[in-house]
Formats: sequence, C-alpha cells, structure tokens
Amino acid sequence: MGNRECDVVLVNPGNLKAVYQDLGRDFSAIEPPSLAGLFATYLRGKKLSVEIVDAPALNLDPSQIAKLIHDNLNPALIVIVVYGFQPSASTQNMPAAGETARALKELNPRLKIMMTGTHPAALPERTLREEAIDFVCDREGPETILQTAEALKSAATNYRNIPSLWYRVGNVVMSNPEAPLMDDLDAEMPGVAWDMLPMDKYRAHNWHSFENINARQPYASMHTSLGCPYKCTFCCINAPFGKPSYRLWSPDSVIKDIGVLVGKYGVKNIKFVDEMFVLNKNHVFGICDRIIERGYDVNIWAYARVDTVKDEFLDKLRRAGFRWLALGIESGSKHVRDGVEKGRFGSAEILKVVSKIQAAGINVIGNYIFGLPDDTHETMRETLELAIEANCEFANFYCAMAYPGSKLYKMAIENGWQLPSSWIGYSQHSYETHPLRTDALTSAEVLKFRDEAFIKYFSNPRYLDLVRRRFGDDVQSHVKQMTKIGLKRKLLEEPVTA
Repeated sequence: MGNRECDVVLVNPGNLKAVYQDLGRDFSAIEPPSLAGLFATYLRGKKLSVEIVDAPALNLDPSQIAKLIHDNLNPALIVIVVYGFQPSASTQNMPAAGETARALKELNPRLKIMMTGTHPAALPERTLREEAIDFVCDREGPETILQTAEALKSAATNYRNIPSLWYRVGNVVMSNPEAPLMDDLDAEMPGVAWDMLPMDKYRAHNWHSFENINARQPYASMHTSLGCPYKCTFCCINAPFGKPSYRLWSPDSVIKDIGVLVGKYGVKNIKFVDEMFVLNKNHVFGICDRIIERGYDVNIWAYARVDTVKDEFLDKLRRAGFRWLALGIESGSKHVRDGVEKGRFGSAEILKVVSKIQAAGINVIGNYIFGLPDDTHETMRETLELAIEANCEFANFYCAMAYPGSKLYKMAIENGWQLPSSWIGYSQHSYETHPLRTDALTSAEVLKFRDEAFIKYFSNPRYLDLVRRRFGDDVQSHVKQMTKIGLKRKLLEEPVTA
C-alpha cells in the first residue's frame, strides 16, 4: 500500500471506448465528475482528507486505477461514484466500476469499498451481492460517506446507525433507514473541489463548440440544482433522492463557482448538469444577471423543456452566454409522449418553441427517443420527420432503455420484457446495446431505425446547409466526418428472431 494517508478516495470510473466505441476518441465529451467534486467539498468541510481519481480523464483502465491507488494512497474508505452526465451513464459505467473494485480487492482484500450513485441507489441489494464491495449508499451520498469513513477510522464494527447504508453482517445483507436530503446546499456543498481535478484533461462535446470547433478546452460541468420535479417514465435521475425533488444552490453560490472556473482555469465552455435548469424564474434570472454583471465570456449549455421555455427567459439567457438549450422532445407522436408522462404539448408547439429559441440567437439540441412503449414503425417515422422539420443545430437520437431506477424498469420487470444481459448493454452507443422491444417492434428493429435515423438527419442537405451558414465550412466537414464513424452493433449482427 501507498504511504500517503487519506480518509476517503473518490473514484470516477469509466471506459470511453466501451461506452462510445470510436466516437469516444474525438467527438464525445470528457466531463469532470462534478458530484464527486461536490462530495469532496463536503468531506473537506467535515475535516476529512480526500483525493479524487478520475479514470476517463487520466485515460486509465480499472487495473491501472487500482494500482495507482494501491501504490500511492492508504485510504480508510474508497468510494466509487457511479454517477453519469445523463441518466443512462450511471448504469453503463457499472462494468468499469465493478472491474475497478475487483482489481482493488485483488491487490488488497482488506480495502473497504463503497459504491454510490444512480445505479447503486436504484439496485442497492443487487449491487452489494454482485460486486466486490463492502458498502452501498442508496441515497445521495455525502452524509453516508462521511459517517462510514469516520466509523472505519475509529475501527468500529457496528454500522447500524449510519443512514442509507447497505452492508453485510456475516453473510446477511443489512440496510439502514434513509438519510434526509440536504436542505442547505450552499452551506454543505458550496462548490466543486476543482483543485482536486485534472482540469487540463476535460473537453466539451463536439457540438457544444460548433461556434469555435477548435476550442473545446478548457471545459467544466457543474450543478446549480439537484433532482427534478417531473416524473417521466423513462428517467431514473431521481433514484438517489428517493422521490421527485428540486433543490437549488443560490445564484451567489453558483456565480462564485463560475468565477473560479473563469478566473483560475480560463474555462469558457460550461455545461449545467441540472436535469432541468430553465424552470425557476428567480433562479435563472439570478444566475444570468450575475454573469452579465461580471462580463464573463462563456459558452453555456443547459437543459430545458418545451413547456418551460418562456419568452421572457430568452433574451437574458442569450446575453448571459447560454449558447445552447437542450430540449427533451422525445417523440413526434403525442400519444407516445402521453404514455411516458412527457408533457401536454403537440408537434406544432414543439416547432414553435424551437423556432423562437433559434430566433433569440440560441442554438437548440433536440433529444429524441425511439422504441418507447407505444411506438410503432409509423410513430417512429413521425419522430424522425419532426426532427427533420425542427432542424435543430444538433440532435441526439436514443433508443428507449429501461434504466434501473425508472418507472420503465419496473414495468419491464413486471411484464417480463427482455433487458440487456450486461450493464454495458444500457449504453446507447456500445456494441452490446440492447434497447427495449415494444408490442409492435423487436429490439433489433428499434436499434436499426435509430442508427439509420442518425445518418438521415446528419446527412440531410437542409441540416448541412444550416450548419454551414451558422458555423462555417469547417463544422460542416466535421459533421460529415462524424457520420462516417460507424457503430458496430451485436444485436444487428445476430439472426433476426421474433
């Protein structure tokens, strides 16, 4: 073991190649683990010593991460933080998380390891039984991590008073009552511990920097809120919180963090990780006003909903440096959207909102899902047609996945629907990906339609003309190059069965 004493090591697991295939090399983002950074701030505030090890940023595989920790650090507790940067990313990171835990235990079986994050919170007992770990946290994490580390430091063997903790007593799995959610985010987790992260390693998504395609670094992602008040059937974002919730950092706290990024690290490209940023007027305006007052030159993107984008927001967002808004459009069929509790708006309203955002000088990234429970070939075609008509500056095309922690996952279990055979199968871009089937469509038909829709959209002459006019010839060439990166799909190589 290493000789540097440390109370807690926070590990961000990941494998860009497995998750994104060849898209991970040049096109995907490399994002800082903002929640691990927030946990580090919380633990430091409680006088614990902390280190963060970020596998994707360091480009190290699980065995290398394990060796780095083993050779350099002597922690009381290792916490593998299995969060992601969109809802699917937690589950798709479980293979790397599991391999990291096994590699650590092989080097030193006495190491104490916890998993926390969206996936472990959704499936705490299964995670504890299947992985080479000692603990699982089934809620948001900070208090559970703190009390577990303090218990280990004092050589305690009784964990029954630590909230939200799953552990073993002999061969028996035990669990404790959940911890209450934090009320005062400003006081408990005032900003990310950026100084503990390799800030020179992170890069923005390709589209985030379309206005300056050669300036994707430096980059940061950060929270201004936790949770989401909505209840979309396909989403698992609230698994660590136990319920739909929405808690905010104050605008003063947010601007302080942005000031560190801009002033100390020269960051311009910023992602707000919030599942829903454009929602609370006072929160949005408070942050925008402070950015404008300070004259920060930033390129921010954030999530919104079709029904939360109000006219009064747009001018202020644009002046504050919000260059992109991501809209969860999901489907071109209102019937399909209603089936997954996704708002009461139709295609005409969607097109109107996209147009008014673009008219305000803000780019739009549209998110679409194929293979939702009520989808047919016809409704999927409606979705693709809507995407082509909306002609957003970028689009994400997903297959419906029953992510652990979502209502869709419970429905899949109850109805006996086939789920991916491995956690990496929940990655949208992986070789092993295996989306849900519907009553009318096989999983292979959904995946084939999604992959073909991606090519149709990004090779559409109207879209390519928009890109050339908005961003220039270099970005148009970049998009054309992106469409040449084929994704290998195991499911489409197999014989088609009913």
